[in-house]
Amino acid sequence: MPPATPARAVPRRTAAVLTALALAGGGLTAGAAASAASTAAATPAAAADSPVRVNQLGYLPDGPKRATVISSATTPLTWQLRDVSGSQVASGTTTVHGADRASGHSTHLVDFGGYTGTGTGFTLVAGGQASHPFDISASLYDGLRADSMSFFYQQRSGIAIDASLAGSAYARPAGHLGAAPNKGDTSVPCQAGVCDYRLDVRGGWYDAGDQGKYVVNGGIATWEIVNSFERARRSGGDTALGDSTLRVPERGNGVPDVLDEARWELEFLLRMQVPAGKPMAGMAFHKMHDDKWTALPTRPELDAEQRELHKPSTAATLNLAATAAQCARVYNTYDPAFAARCLDAAERAWAAAKANPAVLAPAADNTGGGAYEDADVSDEFYWAAAELLATTGESQYQAAVTSSPHHAGPVDGFWWGGTATLGRITLATVPGVALAPDDVTRLRGLLTSAADHHLSTMAGQGYPVPITADAYVWGSNSAVANNAMVLAVAYDLTGAQRYRAGALESLDYLLGRNALDRSYVTGYGERASENQHHRFWAHQNDASLPHPPAGSLAGGPNAGLEDPVAKAQLAGCAPAACYVDDIGSYSTNEVAINWNASLAWLASFAAERRSAPTAPAVQVTPPAVTVPEGGSAAVGVRLSAAPAQNVTVTLSRSSGDADLSVAAGTTLVFTPSNWATAQQVRLSAAQDADALAGSAVFSAGGSGVTAATFTATEADDDSAPPAASCSVAYKLDSSWSSGFTATVTVKNTGTSALSGWTLGWGFAGDQKISAAWNATVTQSGSAVTARDAGWNGALAPGATASFGFQAAYSGANEAPARFTLNGGVCA
Repeated sequence: MPPATPARAVPRRTAAVLTALALAGGGLTAGAAASAASTAAATPAAAADSPVRVNQLGYLPDGPKRATVISSATTPLTWQLRDVSGSQVASGTTTVHGADRASGHSTHLVDFGGYTGTGTGFTLVAGGQASHPFDISASLYDGLRADSMSFFYQQRSGIAIDASLAGSAYARPAGHLGAAPNKGDTSVPCQAGVCDYRLDVRGGWYDAGDQGKYVVNGGIATWEIVNSFERARRSGGDTALGDSTLRVPERGNGVPDVLDEARWELEFLLRMQVPAGKPMAGMAFHKMHDDKWTALPTRPELDAEQRELHKPSTAATLNLAATAAQCARVYNTYDPAFAARCLDAAERAWAAAKANPAVLAPAADNTGGGAYEDADVSDEFYWAAAELLATTGESQYQAAVTSSPHHAGPVDGFWWGGTATLGRITLATVPGVALAPDDVTRLRGLLTSAADHHLSTMAGQGYPVPITADAYVWGSNSAVANNAMVLAVAYDLTGAQRYRAGALESLDYLLGRNALDRSYVTGYGERASENQHHRFWAHQNDASLPHPPAGSLAGGPNAGLEDPVAKAQLAGCAPAACYVDDIGSYSTNEVAINWNASLAWLASFAAERRSAPTAPAVQVTPPAVTVPEGGSAAVGVRLSAAPAQNVTVTLSRSSGDADLSVAAGTTLVFTPSNWATAQQVRLSAAQDADALAGSAVFSAGGSGVTAATFTATEADDDSAPPAASCSVAYKLDSSWSSGFTATVTVKNTGTSALSGWTLGWGFAGDQKISAAWNATVTQSGSAVTARDAGWNGALAPGATASFGFQAAYSGANEAPARFTLNGGVCA
């Protein structure tokens, strides 16, 4: 196969990036930029496939850079990375992977991550064959972030699509507002027997290639779009999703454009709620679409079929409760009145779902639109409760979360029919959620465990992707993107680079590093899909209509072959190759709002500018410790952040008194999962005859970490203080994982009264007192001094005084070995 030339790909890829940059920076008018994107999306993709499979858009300078080569060779091949002039800039040899089950290919892997340059028009050559051209750039995903979101504007119902925003090829009148021949969405009747009234359910997004509107799919799509903003706000990347960053008519209104877009669907979801005073008030109608399947192609404004509301369902109601609760939390900063509307709708929906917990949508209701049936809504109950808890903190939602079987179970893949993991993500990431800290930590651990499972799956494949060979089903690309989101969430929770690398390599798959050498995203890549199943973006059926716009994600390989075109053209295909770029193959090549929402979330994550990861720092607590002569004391050692891989920390004395040494814990190993847990190091002080209280400086460091130092001081006992007539009882009252309370009782065992007392001791570990009562307590390093409170300072012979304190600690919590009273040692 001849190597592809870069000339065809550059205008398509560059136009998309140029659009986003121009709108963000004001360098072009929106109309000019959108026209460039429109022209780019219409460019045909006729390049031949290549056995050297790459991300056809390119790679981030600080991300993974890997490719797959189809070859039956059993020994490594030589590869070269060439720049746009053809000059070699890097080289190496492949790693033989062998058979890849999902594709049926014999594969080699190439890793050129050591190359740190940037530029356009790179090609990778292996075995005498060249890849399609690609870029290496920090701004690589800026265009896709904007275009994948523009998809939603162009899927809007009930509003004219503006040529200045979408491009002239995509401009159209408003669909389904009642202008003939539309019967409209402003006064829609129910199916027979469902209700005796009409509702205004205008607006929202057309769901997929059809022009129906479904609450259950609108719910997950809306959550993903709004969550992308929530995540970016936590990471500090929300400016890139702010006002005037997207091609939407609301730009410039002071609200982040991504929230403006999501609100278009949220308003529709709110309209789908059964009104007060009607049967099943507070529930949500399951869906709304034509009473028969609309012909392909059909422009939205020319649809003449009757629209109708379908029976309310528990699943739809809980989707409304979840997304409206999320709305109340996120939009409150920008529009408190709208946020209050959302919260009211969410609470009414929750109450209605609790009263109607098993109103299920039937699988047979599939005339004119998809059934979106769901026989198990326990996951939707968990999701809705999680969102309401994160927003309100109320105990009823906390109880619903913690009593759900989904709360303790492993993290599973999410989709419109399985939404529990959306709730887990919210509970694990929203600050201040009303759950016990240990419970939040457990949820975060479940998410990172799921991410590790995805990485393990990817590691065994010739085309690394976070789904198994038997998971190429309808919408497989959505499963890839959703699992990649879990990887990205794990990165946000831990900072471990392997999770970010997994998320980015999932994008590599969607953008061309796959069994078909095809980018499944229109307008992105030399061989990009452009005939997705759609009733308006239908150029393949009608040359007067456009191809799908740049940034539209195809459903992807589906081994089930569930449409006539797939059955005719793909018989005998390997699972990962069961795809055809044909408008008639709705089971492999349709678009959908929930699929594009995942792509938009990932593109936003990938587009964030990130500084080079800094090495985690070693932290030692306490930073100064007193070690009794002939005894020992402990310090706790941990890292400040997760390392990218296992790191070894070595402790040693760097200067000072040779009597002080590390007795236990000289070598510590920290992993990406245990970095935050303090490991104990025990220091000892040798017994000798001198009367010197020496000190020493210790270092704790190693490769991949920033070292720390700490100080140890010997408490010499050769010039012991005088004995005092006293005894001390030290009682541990209560203890938990990170703290404790204790009571100390000092007794005057002498024959003379004391008019005031000062008690001293040293902790052997990292205990740190935070509060005290009935005494004035101060602490310096491990040394503690407690002075009477005045009223309890007089101690007659045989009398006692007690005081208490609360302290934090990690590791061992040993009682003090020695106490002094007014400078003398107690018995």
